[in-house]
Amino acid sequence: TVVLSLKEFLREQIYLVKQLTIGPRMHPIVFPSQDPLDRADFNAVEYINTLFPTEQSLANIDEVVNNIRLKIRRLDDNIRTVVRGQTNVGQDGRQALEEAQKAIQQLFGKIKDIKDKAERSEQMVKEITRDIKQLDHAKRHLTTSITTLNHLHMLAGGVDSLEAMTRKRQYGEVANLLQGVVNVLEHFQKYMGIPQIRQLSERVKAAQSELGTQILADFEETFPAQGSKKSGGPSNVLRDACLVANVLDPRIKQEIIKKFIRQHLSEYMVLFQENQDVAWLDKIDRRYAWIKRQLVDYEEKYGRMFPEEWCMTERIAVEFCHITRTELAKLMRNRAREIEVKLLLFAIQRTTNFEGLLAKRFSGYTLNDGPAKKPEMPLEPTNPFLEDEDSGPEKDEDLDRPKKPKAPDNPFHGIVSKCFEPHLYVYIESQDKNLGELIDRFVADFRAQGPPKSGTDEGGAVLPSCADLFVYYKKCMVQCSQLSTGEPMIALTTIFQKYLREYAWKILSGNLPKTSTNSGGLTISSLLKEKEGSEVAKFTMEELCLICSILSTAEYCLATTQQLEEKLKEKVDKTLMERINLTGEMDTFSTVISNSIQLLVQDLDVACDPALTAMSKMPWQSVEHVGDQSPYVTSVIMHIKQNVPIIRDNLASTRKYFTQFCIKFTNSFIPKFINHLFRCKPISMVGAEQLLLDTHSLKTVLLDLPSIGSQVVRKAPASYTKIVVKGMTRAEMILKVGTLRSFTAIKHLRIGSPDSGLKRSEQSTMLELFRQRLPNPPSGSDSGPSLTFSAPTPEQESSRIRKLEKLIKKRIQ
Repeated sequence: TVVLSLKEFLREQIYLVKQLTIGPRMHPIVFPSQDPLDRADFNAVEYINTLFPTEQSLANIDEVVNNIRLKIRRLDDNIRTVVRGQTNVGQDGRQALEEAQKAIQQLFGKIKDIKDKAERSEQMVKEITRDIKQLDHAKRHLTTSITTLNHLHMLAGGVDSLEAMTRKRQYGEVANLLQGVVNVLEHFQKYMGIPQIRQLSERVKAAQSELGTQILADFEETFPAQGSKKSGGPSNVLRDACLVANVLDPRIKQEIIKKFIRQHLSEYMVLFQENQDVAWLDKIDRRYAWIKRQLVDYEEKYGRMFPEEWCMTERIAVEFCHITRTELAKLMRNRAREIEVKLLLFAIQRTTNFEGLLAKRFSGYTLNDGPAKKPEMPLEPTNPFLEDEDSGPEKDEDLDRPKKPKAPDNPFHGIVSKCFEPHLYVYIESQDKNLGELIDRFVADFRAQGPPKSGTDEGGAVLPSCADLFVYYKKCMVQCSQLSTGEPMIALTTIFQKYLREYAWKILSGNLPKTSTNSGGLTISSLLKEKEGSEVAKFTMEELCLICSILSTAEYCLATTQQLEEKLKEKVDKTLMERINLTGEMDTFSTVISNSIQLLVQDLDVACDPALTAMSKMPWQSVEHVGDQSPYVTSVIMHIKQNVPIIRDNLASTRKYFTQFCIKFTNSFIPKFINHLFRCKPISMVGAEQLLLDTHSLKTVLLDLPSIGSQVVRKAPASYTKIVVKGMTRAEMILKVGTLRSFTAIKHLRIGSPDSGLKRSEQSTMLELFRQRLPNPPSGSDSGPSLTFSAPTPEQESSRIRKLEKLIKKRIQ
């Protein structure tokens, strides 16, 4: 009871102390203290237990209570002192506020005094600088007035001098003076409201108009519209007059240029009138020879009369081209029936050569009357004049050689030759006829020369006619692109497509050897005696070389046709690119390739058929011992060694198609071999062992098929090896299951056990085949192909199974 009373008393006293401590904000952070009573997590019970940990410690409880009471009294004293100290705080604060207000008033007064002094200083500065500003304005106005008066004096004097020099035709002085007067007059644009200034401006305009009229009259007098030029040639007066024309209205300059060019080409219009013999296309060279002479004559006589920036030589040439194009178009329209292909090509060739000459001599900026610009290299140059047109006789190398940097486009291209475009149908019809004759000649040459000879460089090579065709295509494409890049190119592309198909049909597909088989009536004895040139109807070595040559030619045509399509798209206008599509022709050549490979496969496949037929007819139940490979295997290997090296050597340049041939032959031969295995019945255990050995021999030969008979042994492609291994393994599995017809053998092989060495899929297949090969029910009929075995004696079966078990385990490993 005493302890509980003490606890309650301490709790009340400690609460009071904490309230007093927290009341005046005596936070431990502000006043650090180690006293447990000042802790925020103070617990009275724990504190009492700390003071009295045991019952014996209660003996000094009075002393502890007295100490706490002492602390309480001290705190009360401190609180009273603090409270008494706060009684005078309000009075002290009011006194401090009054002192601060007085200080602010004094500071405001000082600031006002400083502001007044600054305003008085600013007023004094304005009064001092007022006169200086007036002097600056006066100086500026005086300078402007003097400058304007000087300009006015120069303008008035210049106008007087200009009028006097104009009357005296002193064009050299006028050229310099007029430009200065025009420049000075621009300064008076804002003073046009002044009558005197307006009068001077009108006098300048009148002088310019008079100069223009006077200069045109001088040129008309020197170079009359009709008649010959003056014998004295150009004068310095006209040269200076051209300088004046540069300052005058541009219309004056254009009029001078127009009249001079018209007068300079007047002779051309007379010499090459429509009714003249020299006007026809066969004498088109004379037109270009005439303008060349005229340009040389102009350079010698008038080259210094006109300013260089007028480019009079180029303007004369351009006007000549426009006139020539118009006259030729009218002439060909009236005499269209007389236009022949050779004549048209001759005229076009001479015209394009002349346009190329203009491109080398002139920049072409006068075509648009714009400022001269330095030509830039285009991203995709298509200048036909700078294109390398050389092509070898054997191969169309220019279609697949790397692109070379070309010069910029010819700005003069088509300036004259455009007139020939409406008549290009004559050229297209001619190319149609020529290509038809070319294909007929190829057919006749092939029949006359016969197929490529075996054992020569011709065997398996690309037919020469193929290269000739594409060389001719290239020539036609270049010619047509020089004439037009529009619809004529599309018409020419159609012609190309037509004869690419005809070449594929008549030259390639039409000359593939025809297949014929005659494997019936063969017996085992005839098969055993079979040698090269037996009853099997096979392709001759020459025919094999021909098929390989056609395949190589079709492969070359396929690649070159693709390149031809790209070249045609480069030559034609961008808006017509989508209309050029040679995909159908490329598909035709792909078909020829596929047919050629199929013929090669079929020939070798048919050659092996008699051997497989003989295999299925052999008395396998009477085979007494396992020896070397059977005769039918030797026959198959012989045919493979006869055909494959010839095909490989002739397809050396198209290795991928030789690989396709090997794959297709394997895909055809293996299923046929397995099918003949099912026809072999009945089979003894020894016969099955012999068949298993033969199958392994064939598998080895097929794996070496790509390099058989070759001195250089290459590793067969992985895709091909996979096909052979998969197919022949299935054949081996069929024979293995057939030989293991007893459960004892199955136990030895441990089919279905983890350590059998067979994959799960192979285990399932072997078990299924084993079930299928079980003896038929007594009433069963032969409903399908199956392997049947004659029953051996127990001793023979035990011995043979042990041997076969060792062989099979070895093969499986």
